[in-house]
Amino acid sequence: MERLYVPAILNGFAVTVRHFFQKSVTMQYPEQKWTVPEGYRGAPYLVKDQDGRTKCVSCQLCEFVCPPKAIKIVPPGPSPNPATGNVEKLPREFDINMLRCIFCGFCQEVCPEEAIFLMKDYSLTGSNREEMIYNKEKLLELGGTLPDQTQKWKQKEEEAAAQGLNH
Repeated sequence: MERLYVPAILNGFAVTVRHFFQKSVTMQYPEQKWTVPEGYRGAPYLVKDQDGRTKCVSCQLCEFVCPPKAIKIVPPGPSPNPATGNVEKLPREFDINMLRCIFCGFCQEVCPEEAIFLMKDYSLTGSNREEMIYNKEKLLELGGTLPDQTQKWKQKEEEAAAQGLNH
C-alpha cells in the first residue's frame, strides 16, 4: 500500500480541504496596512522644529555610532551662515543609505538635539540603489516637524545678540 503513495495523496487532499474552509490570514498589502506595534523601530528621518529649522547641528555622533556606517554627514565648515551667524551649524550634506541601515535606533538614542527619529515606516521602496540613498532634503521632507519644548535656537540667538551688543 505504501508503494502506491495512495495514503500520502489522500492525506495531502485532507490537509488541503481542511485549510480551504479555514479563515484566511493573508493580508492584501496595499489596501490593508499592517498595524505597527508600540516600540517599532522604523526608518530614521531628520526633523525640523516648529519654526522650520533643521534641528541637526552636524555633531556627527549618529555617524560615529552607526554600526553599518549607513550615515554620512559633511559639516558646514568654518565659515558661519551670514543670516544666522554661528548659531546654526546645519550639515552641508546628510545622507542615509537605507540599504545599509539596520534600524537599530542608535542614531536616535545618541542625538543630543533630538534631530533624528525612527518613524513607523516599513515600506521603503526604490527602483535602483541611488533612490535608496536619502539625502538631507528627502530626510527632512519625510521626517516633518517635531515641536521643540526648550526652543534652544531662540535662546542661542538671544545669547548671540546679547554678545553682539556687549562687544
